Amino acid sequence: MSAPASPGAPDAPVDIAVSRADKTLTLTWADGTRHVLPAELLRVCSPSAEVQGHHPDQRQVVAGRRHVGIMDLEPVGRYAIRIVFDDLHDTGIYSWDLLRDLGQRRDAHWTAYLDDLTRAGKSRDP
Repeated sequence: MSAPASPGAPDAPVDIAVSRADKTLTLTWADGTRHVLPAELLRVCSPSAEVQGHHPDQRQVVAGRRHVGIMDLEPVGRYAIRIVFDDLHDTGIYSWDLLRDLGQRRDAHWTAYLDDLTRAGKSRDP
């Protein structure tokens, strides 16, 4: 699945592609930068209130998502996409800024996720 991002939005990626086989989202930016993000990372970093809460101390540690995939992408105006995951989570709106941050700081986000799982005594496995 591949789709152009919001045409004319200055900070939007120029291309967005989903690989169902690899369970990744690839974003290509106007400057040529490419970010390949695992669906698992996108799911556990969902900006939804269900995951983030309404205050930093309400943030949930999402476990058991090692095999989660992306079913669909939906544009949200010219500033974001909604990702529909195969675990039926679909309430997060991923802004271009958030997606760029997840790409640029992928390793830090991944390490924080694994540390959160360890602290909570949870696993990536379902």
